Amino acid sequence: MIIIARKIKQVHRKEIVYDLKEWAEIERRAAECHTDMSKYIKYKSLHDDAVFYDMKEVAPLLNGLRIISNNVNQVAKKANETNNIYAEDVDKLKAEVSELCHTLSIFVSTLTSRKV
Repeated sequence: MIIIARKIKQVHRKEIVYDLKEWAEIERRAAECHTDMSKYIKYKSLHDDAVFYDMKEVAPLLNGLRIISNNVNQVAKKANETNNIYAEDVDKLKAEVSELCHTLSIFVSTLTSRKV
């Protein structure tokens, strides 16, 4: 009796969902490379490095945006009620925008990425 051993290729499948714009972009890129979609997606997932950013410093920025948006709403409401706006309100708003710009500048300069 002869026994023939065959290698069976083990595979894993994963479904990835794209919206229509993303899918069209992938189709366009695959066509530029003169390859089919599955080969393009497989190659990109295995050979390109993904970059992840540490976003923990975003919280102060979001808090600053909330404060500023609340103040802008208050100033606009007061301006609409009284048909005028006070210089001190504008100065306070300018100071908060300046502080937010400073926070954003620090955030962008310290943004570190890690490749996976």
